Amino acid sequence: MGPVQDNKKGLLQRLEEGVVIGDGGFVFALEKRGYVKIGPSTPEACVENPEAVRQLHKEFLRAGSDVMQAFTFYASDDKLANRGNEAGTKFTGRDINNAACKIAREVAEEGDCLVAGGLSQTPTYLSDRNKEKVQEEFRKQVKVFTENRVDFLICEYFEYVEEIVWAIEVCKETKLPVAATMCIGPEGDLHHTSCGECAIKLVKAGADVIGVNCHFDPFVSLESMKLMKKALDVEGLKAHLMCQPIAFLTPDVGKQGFIDLPEFPFALEPRICSRWDIHRFAREAYNLGVRYIGGCCGFEPYHIRAISEELAEERGKKPKASEKHDMWGEGLRMHTKPWVRARARRTYWEKINPSSGRPFSASYSKPENWGITAGSEELKQHSEGTTTEELQEVFSYINS
Repeated sequence: MGPVQDNKKGLLQRLEEGVVIGDGGFVFALEKRGYVKIGPSTPEACVENPEAVRQLHKEFLRAGSDVMQAFTFYASDDKLANRGNEAGTKFTGRDINNAACKIAREVAEEGDCLVAGGLSQTPTYLSDRNKEKVQEEFRKQVKVFTENRVDFLICEYFEYVEEIVWAIEVCKETKLPVAATMCIGPEGDLHHTSCGECAIKLVKAGADVIGVNCHFDPFVSLESMKLMKKALDVEGLKAHLMCQPIAFLTPDVGKQGFIDLPEFPFALEPRICSRWDIHRFAREAYNLGVRYIGGCCGFEPYHIRAISEELAEERGKKPKASEKHDMWGEGLRMHTKPWVRARARRTYWEKINPSSGRPFSASYSKPENWGITAGSEELKQHSEGTTTEELQEVFSYINS
């Protein structure tokens, strides 16, 4: 069964003709709203609180998103039951994936939007790297996606190119376009495969769109994109480019990205990108040749609106949300205070250097850089909750 048949252009046609704007981060946004537990970070909210998921989709649609990506991140059966996660005792991956697709489709039909079903890395891979078992987890999810007639598939948030290639292989069993993004920085994947080589492997595996998402900030992510693009050019390979970074500034991170920062995941707010940072990211991404531009963790609807507004001329339109927002602070012309009215200009906001408000706050952190990768004993999957004794063992990894 193929995608819904209507008059909407498909993903690849849209990318050939212009820019596709993705949506933002659901896990972090819904955690802040009280619907997702960070730790397991699984999307059972699609079943438990569908109205919350639906409303966030609506906000991204209003902000200019062209894609409603179903909230299926970490919705594989093995992740739902990993380390005491109670989601696995209440729901199956099918339950959550099916609900997520229906919500995404409902909102997508309110605009000229596509629906994507997403796969992400699995505890099964981290435990024993068994290809047959890992692909079975992917295949169960893809079956639900095709039953719901999504418009395309996204393999995202993979730290190892070996696993994402396995995911692409499963996705290619369908007739749907496939996008593939890895959560890697300029140093490459966690098994020492370079960014460029990762890009080559993704394209050769059959991905139509490739790039990076999560773990790194917009500007570090663009450095990774440059390396990927260069490698594809050298090899004479063609693919559309995609970038969906986090909305936290992380120039100080190591190879594993923001998860190694001491602030992860509950004290990252001082690092949040301003809308003006995202304007710059959108422009630099576009100039690099990236045509699928969106966000991951920390990206709120106003960040997506910033992408939409920055690329309004190229797209020939502004988003609905711009009705309540004038670019570059122009709305401040109506402010009561004259010194605030004086900020109604682009040059002011382009030069702003925001402060943290915390006396003696550090500009950088010292990442943990644990170096634990797939196959390590600490990553072995088990359904039992983490014990106090096991916690005592991992406490030694924290420097502070």
